[in-house]
Amino acid sequence: MEEQSIHVEMSTALKEKPKTDQLEFGRTFTDHMFVMDYSAPIGWHNAAILPYQHIMVDPSSMIFHYGQSVFEGLKAFRTKKGDVQLFRPRKNFERLNRSNNRLVIPPIDEEFVLKAVKKLIEIDQDWVPDAEGTSLYIRPFIIATEPFLGVAPAQHYKLITILSPVGSYYKEGINPIKIAVESEFVRTVKGGTGEAKTGGNYAASLKAQEVCAKEGYSQVLWLDGVEKKYIEEVGSMNVFFKINGEVITPKLNGSILAGITRDSVIELLKHWEIPFTERQISMEEIAEAHESGQLEEAFGSGTAAVISPIGMLAWDGKEYTINGGKTGALSKKIYDTITGIQYGKIEDPFNWNEPIAEKTKIKQ
Repeated sequence: MEEQSIHVEMSTALKEKPKTDQLEFGRTFTDHMFVMDYSAPIGWHNAAILPYQHIMVDPSSMIFHYGQSVFEGLKAFRTKKGDVQLFRPRKNFERLNRSNNRLVIPPIDEEFVLKAVKKLIEIDQDWVPDAEGTSLYIRPFIIATEPFLGVAPAQHYKLITILSPVGSYYKEGINPIKIAVESEFVRTVKGGTGEAKTGGNYAASLKAQEVCAKEGYSQVLWLDGVEKKYIEEVGSMNVFFKINGEVITPKLNGSILAGITRDSVIELLKHWEIPFTERQISMEEIAEAHESGQLEEAFGSGTAAVISPIGMLAWDGKEYTINGGKTGALSKKIYDTITGIQYGKIEDPFNWNEPIAEKTKIKQ
């Protein structure tokens, strides 16, 4: 696709910005959004930044009937100098195209969409909060809009990107959370859509999440969908365990999402020369490590929360308290390092940050 220009229509009714100490996750949205359409055989076209608004879609649009959709989540941060920067955005758009492939959605031009998102953030940059622990959450998503009730890949799509100033994802912040191991429900299996970031995966997780929330747990730890034995993910996060000095995380197997924060944690562990392994790990092994005193730490990783220490696991009628229910030294070090890089407080030796800059041709 030849690079197209982006039409910009500025909002004439700007919203009141929330106070940073009142920010929740995903409740408030900025003044503008980026949209782009796809139609076969034209391809992606009609790129535009518009005032945030409702969208008009036909009731027979295929997204409502067959769930053909993908999305991403990334963040922009206000540095201590007042600049705005993105954290590893190219990884998100690479993953978006992998999800597109699995859901039979036409690939996007990653560079063009990234430039468009940068321009969107430039326009709404006053919405990027500067308080500690806050950021601007970026949600690109694609939905099938063709009005057709046949079961087949759609021929029309809409890509939309919206922005939301956010505070901490968990009310606990960096403090440890309580996790319930799920043994009844299944999120996905190898060969399914588990490695794609599609809405159906999250819909499949809601029932288990509802049950565990009523019992006082923050998230669900998913086991594999075949044997219900091997650990896969924690809710919307990847998961890590520190056992006898070694950090272990489940190996990507086709049903686990390849998290960008997961990849960042792995790079840090290698950089620090901390023993690290990607492999299958069962709940039986975790329980045995706990009983022997070798389970030192556990934590989830994800864009929304960055690092969530796990203070307790509930499994098979028993509760396993980890590190005395306190945040472990390694969990804290990883959190401080990643967030330090994101906010420009410490050096970025991996070139993870990408500044927001005027690089896109704008047509108003």
